[in-house]
Amino acid sequence: MTPRVVLTIAGSDSGGGAGIQADLKTFAALGVYGVSVLTAVTAQNTLGVTAIHPVPVDVVAAQLDAVLGDLAPDAVKVGMIGDPAVAELIASRAGELPNLVVDPVLVATSGSRLSGVDAVTPLLAYRCVLTPNRQEAGALVGRRVTTVAEAADAAAELAARGPGAVVVTGSESAVDVLHADGVTTVLDGDPVPSGNNHGSGCTFSSAIAVRLAQGDPLPVAVRAAKDYVGRALAGSRDWKLGAGPGPLDHFGFAH
Repeated sequence: MTPRVVLTIAGSDSGGGAGIQADLKTFAALGVYGVSVLTAVTAQNTLGVTAIHPVPVDVVAAQLDAVLGDLAPDAVKVGMIGDPAVAELIASRAGELPNLVVDPVLVATSGSRLSGVDAVTPLLAYRCVLTPNRQEAGALVGRRVTTVAEAADAAAELAARGPGAVVVTGSESAVDVLHADGVTTVLDGDPVPSGNNHGSGCTFSSAIAVRLAQGDPLPVAVRAAKDYVGRALAGSRDWKLGAGPGPLDHFGFAH
């Protein structure tokens, strides 16, 4: 049977743990065909980001044209944007991007800044599933977001700006907050103690896109993505890859 197609629009992680690399691993592990549009090349490893080279907006547009002109996606995940002009480009093509999931990648797991809020803002006016962690949600609403109650308020505020659906992830606490269709739901989970969490946000948003492409309702897609990330975190818990936060195990548990 021909697989569903899921597109990732994101930056490259030379360390292989996050960004385009994590997205394509997630797509493959969950049984869809992944295609990609590269927005930036980063020099990074588990210790941090040492250089960022944005892809010119006309080259991003050419990649997008090439994919959409031949391989119609069933869902689209947007990660690191970097340049507000790229966000404007994506927003202008939003009508061609079904089941849009936007992960506002502002800071890497290592703490390195990857994008500013102004690089994400143009997309907030369009219907999508927005998946910030609490730090990113705080940056987007302009106040501190640390508790579940604060996450719920931020999710509702962000959803009202246009996305319609927002998941504020709890990161290490494993308590996420979903706001969709005017309803807020707290999604409890079992924390996975691990220093290897590089790319967990990318993996989560990509897994949501996969499940939406496969026809799941949003609450089901979010819960399935949450479970997948938990298993991937557990799978790499004892890995010793690099001197900093290592990657997830996208495949091992599935075989």
